[in-house]
Amino acid sequence: MLARNEEAEKAARSVRSIEQRFNRWFRYPIVFLNDEPWSDEFKRILNASTSAPTFFENVPKEQWTFPSWMDKDAARASIKDQGDRGILYAGKETYHHMCRFFSGSFYSIEALKKYKWYWRLEPDVEFSCSITYDPFVEMARHKKVYGFTISLWEEKRTCPSLFREVSDWKEAQGIPSNTLWKAGIDASWVPWPFRSLLSWFSHRDRNGDGWNLCHYWSNFEIADLDFFRGPKYQDLYKHLEHTGGFYFERWGDAAVHSLAVNMLAEPHQVHHFADFGYRHDWYYQCPANAPGGQLPESKALNEAQSTWAEEIPGGVGCRCDCDGRRNRNHASYCLNKLKAPNTAHRPWSTWFLSFIF
Repeated sequence: MLARNEEAEKAARSVRSIEQRFNRWFRYPIVFLNDEPWSDEFKRILNASTSAPTFFENVPKEQWTFPSWMDKDAARASIKDQGDRGILYAGKETYHHMCRFFSGSFYSIEALKKYKWYWRLEPDVEFSCSITYDPFVEMARHKKVYGFTISLWEEKRTCPSLFREVSDWKEAQGIPSNTLWKAGIDASWVPWPFRSLLSWFSHRDRNGDGWNLCHYWSNFEIADLDFFRGPKYQDLYKHLEHTGGFYFERWGDAAVHSLAVNMLAEPHQVHHFADFGYRHDWYYQCPANAPGGQLPESKALNEAQSTWAEEIPGGVGCRCDCDGRRNRNHASYCLNKLKAPNTAHRPWSTWFLSFIF
């Protein structure tokens, strides 16, 4: 978890939630990261929130700043301009540092070198279902590299040149387009001789095909660190780093991760945790409880929770206490698009909206 000293209570809420729903049984270590020294108060509050081992680490200063080659004054002027134009979070210098860090050096910092898998936590998140299996073991068993809960549209103005940079790198590397990559693309409807003219517009590649802006919301992700440590992802990151887009635009790590995963992973290597109840900020995913799947005889579960929401036919959750009659409070378009390569039947709306956009 990346957090600051003043976020102790929000961080503790997240840790208490995952402790109740999962880690009380598995006791995976929790690594806290901060770009500043930790306060004793933060450590005290968080240690009291979990039975798991805790580690309080610091992000190296050189990884939480502008690249050494960058004109810092020009970058700060661009950040101010982005903020003045009302681009989401783009006026905050530290937010740019965070997106750059999570896009690249996060995977290789000393504090994480002994780990192969990570589960990203944020302050003030909530898990509303019991997780009765080990997702790391299951992902390894099924050869997955990336797992998510929520998928949304990216805010368009944050990254107008990102897709073009990624697609140019993809073409230069000779990487073929698999069905997962195609799930994030809206093919141009313009006749072939004129398609290249569309490449002048943002979020389009040299052939005029566009990115639909769908991305995995990276405040929750369970992933194989070796996938992101690998030479292909690291080469992509270095390419993106030297364009300056993390500062002269506001490229988010969620968008970077999503385009990279869709390009470099096979569809069967990406997993949607449909049975995880999860909330961050306003957005949530709430599975309905599975009929006959609440394990009322489980002493371990009964010690953690004795009541839960009603079971609903088709539900996949275990002891979820959210209202499973409404699985999510955001549009399902992006989720359906990004799950399509692994789904036998697609909702008709994804085809209809693809035609419109």
